[in-house]
Amino acid sequence: MQRKRRDPRPWQIGVLTSLLAWGTLALDFEVQAACALASVAGALAAQALATGWKREARFDPRSALISGLSLALLLRTQTPGLALLAGALAVGSKFLLRARGKHLFNPSCFAIVVLLVLTDGAWVSTGQWGSAALSGLAVAGLGMLMAFRTRRSDVTWAFFGFWAAIVLGRAWWLGDPLVVPLHQLQSGALLVFAFFMISDPKTIPDTRVGRIVFAGAVAALGGVIRFGLHEPTALLQALFVCAPLVPLLDRALPGERYEWNQNRMERNSAMTRSRRLRRPAVALGLVLALAVPWPAAAFCGFYVGKADTKIFNRASQVVLVRDGDHTVVTMASDFRGDPDEFAMVIPVPTFLERGQIHVGDPATLAHLDAYTSPRLVEYFDPDPCAVAKRELEELRALGYSADAMKSMPAAPNAQGVRIEARYTVGEYDILILSADESKGLTQWLRRNGYKIPSGAGPVIGSYLRQGMRFFVAKVNLEEHAARGYRQLRPIQVAYESSKFMLPIRLGTVNADGPQELFVYALTRTGRVETTNYRTVKLPSGMEIPTFVKGEFGDFYSALFGNQVERHGGRAVFLEYAWDMGWCDPCAADPLSQEELRGLGVFWLKDAPARSARSAARDVYVTRLHVRYDREHFPADLQFQETGDRSNFQGRYVLRHAFQGETSCSADAYWDGVRTRQEREAEALAGLTGWKLADVRRKAGLDVPWIRPSQGPWWRTLWD
Repeated sequence: MQRKRRDPRPWQIGVLTSLLAWGTLALDFEVQAACALASVAGALAAQALATGWKREARFDPRSALISGLSLALLLRTQTPGLALLAGALAVGSKFLLRARGKHLFNPSCFAIVVLLVLTDGAWVSTGQWGSAALSGLAVAGLGMLMAFRTRRSDVTWAFFGFWAAIVLGRAWWLGDPLVVPLHQLQSGALLVFAFFMISDPKTIPDTRVGRIVFAGAVAALGGVIRFGLHEPTALLQALFVCAPLVPLLDRALPGERYEWNQNRMERNSAMTRSRRLRRPAVALGLVLALAVPWPAAAFCGFYVGKADTKIFNRASQVVLVRDGDHTVVTMASDFRGDPDEFAMVIPVPTFLERGQIHVGDPATLAHLDAYTSPRLVEYFDPDPCAVAKRELEELRALGYSADAMKSMPAAPNAQGVRIEARYTVGEYDILILSADESKGLTQWLRRNGYKIPSGAGPVIGSYLRQGMRFFVAKVNLEEHAARGYRQLRPIQVAYESSKFMLPIRLGTVNADGPQELFVYALTRTGRVETTNYRTVKLPSGMEIPTFVKGEFGDFYSALFGNQVERHGGRAVFLEYAWDMGWCDPCAADPLSQEELRGLGVFWLKDAPARSARSAARDVYVTRLHVRYDREHFPADLQFQETGDRSNFQGRYVLRHAFQGETSCSADAYWDGVRTRQEREAEALAGLTGWKLADVRRKAGLDVPWIRPSQGPWWRTLWD
């Protein structure tokens, strides 16, 4: 007798729940509880309503739970209403969009793609899983459990094979080292897609041959979208577009249809139960949509110091202004030396005309650095004996004063190199170069005074095969002397391209150690994150001992280095994300409208003069900090805009005990101060990796506790 197959959906629900918990608790996924619950509630409510509408046998929450949990795991939004809509769209598509008795689209994929197209308030963080092998193996192990339970693992393995062939083949054609495609294949997001999206047994062909053909089609289209159109959600889009192939393959290659193998109940009794379950499910969805906690932030404090880029050696700065496919890049080199030794070689995705190149103002970049820098704030305890019940007035933020930052030979067609354009912009002589192959270009560059490190040929060849040109610049010494600048000004370029990336691989060739890079992204929509590396928020908001006020630079350098080590040297860190119109507390005033235009914020060009806050309400700034080297960052940085407009800043708090004379004994207060100071010392040691004993000694906690004087001995005698 044939053994009855168990329904695999409970296993999948357990696996998805475990992945969601693991990602939230261990990988710091920014999953809002309200949004996660809303996506599940929307799916359950839609399932209940559709069950009654279709008069199906009974309400079954299992498939709806799978869709809701998948959305909670993959979809990011700050709006619970959108999460609720996503759940409803996912389950609704199963009932409304059908072909040959099967629902046409993977429910979660359908909802995600629709929301990505229709709104800026939803996105998918493809880099959230990172690319560490340990994370990949964990996801793969849980995913395989589900894949074998549904007896559809063939589509997963077929997809992996096709996708690996595409990625490895592309790397071979570009001349990239093996570490680059391996980095792309170790993506946790790729494993989640392969094990939990394309393997859905209800939306893939019924026969093995059909499933293999389908997997190949998804992989091929995904490769075109990912590497041709540079879309980070390429595989989801490919699965969506290829879904109509399934009924065609089922017609051409008929086979046994997959069933969950659930037992059917009598229609009348089941309908009664369906109505009982449908009402609370709908009510739950409405309650979650209306009663959601909206985020609020109140930082308030007295700004006393900032950790700007000056505390890091060899720190380069890049400003990315992005809206649609339009990009303006401002590049400030960390070059120190004689101007005649300066040379910049940067790959760019398109040809640049003279008007697309500009020289920026270093003071504006210094202002942006100061405005977004991690900051130290301090608070002062009030008199513990005060009886007035009122909150402390918000302290005015201190101002700041920021210091200002700091001929082409050869003929075209040499070694297959073509000089497509030659410009003098400000104090720079600039060439736009293309070439047939990397060897000729590297020889030409070296012959003409550009210091190209050995081993750069394969990297240059990869950029050339991607159709990129090279922007090369030298200082025009006569112009530099005539203009009287003591330091080199940043170079700006404006171009239109679907590539939202920053090439860093040339900087890692033969570099003598890790390098610091600060990326400031200005957008209309919200926070910017990397799609091929994890973007991690730095620890923020902790209270630390007051002695740090005198050594904030050392503290922040140690904190950042400790975080880099904790994340295996493979993460990009978020230091600041805020609407440009305001700040709290301010390490510097927000940039003016004129300064924003100088950085290339082109959508403000027709705006009338307004107040400082309203002038930049359409500009959202993200500050990313990465310490990179060749081993841990084998691929260039890829970015995407998100709809996240929540406020974040690297902020560290000094809390001073009350310094005046108290009018009561206040024993409980002083005991609390001592306990608080011990916690602050432990927090500082944890943030920086400093020895706790050394921190306690600096904080004065290694000596017996003596309460401060409370005034004359007789003051509280008869209280």
